[in-house]
This record gives sequence, structure tokens and C-alpha cells, in this order.
Amino acid sequence: MQKDHVPYGSDISAGRYACADCGHEYSAPSRTSMPPCPYYQPSTHSLNGWKVLSGQGDAVEDPYPNNANK
Repeated sequence: MQKDHVPYGSDISAGRYACADCGHEYSAPSRTSMPPCPYYQPSTHSLNGWKVLSGQGDAVEDPYPNNANK
């Protein structure tokens, strides 16, 4: 199942994403740690994640992106 919101630090599948807070768009290959928005500010970014525009979003292999055992 595809999630529509991917938290920072998640393993992701290739696709296009938009910041859940400011809308900044980001295209990425599959990667092991989704970066924070380059425009991140604690006062304006409360969702701390990305909306999935295309692709599969959060990788199935990484159901717990904050797990320290990566």
C-alpha cells in the first residue's frame, strides 16, 4: 500500500515528492534516507515529511524510519 506522506529519514522508492509543509518539489532515485526539505524551518515545517506525487513512496522494507537498527 502506498502512503501519501513520507517522513524525513525514510527509505524511499524512486519518484517525485513535495514537501508536506511548503510544497517544494523533489525528484529522487531510490535511497536509504529521505532528506529534510531544503527550506526546513522548525517554525513553519511541522509535518516533517514529503507527499508522494509519483512512485511508490516509503519503501516496503522500511516500515519504521526512526528505528536505530538500520
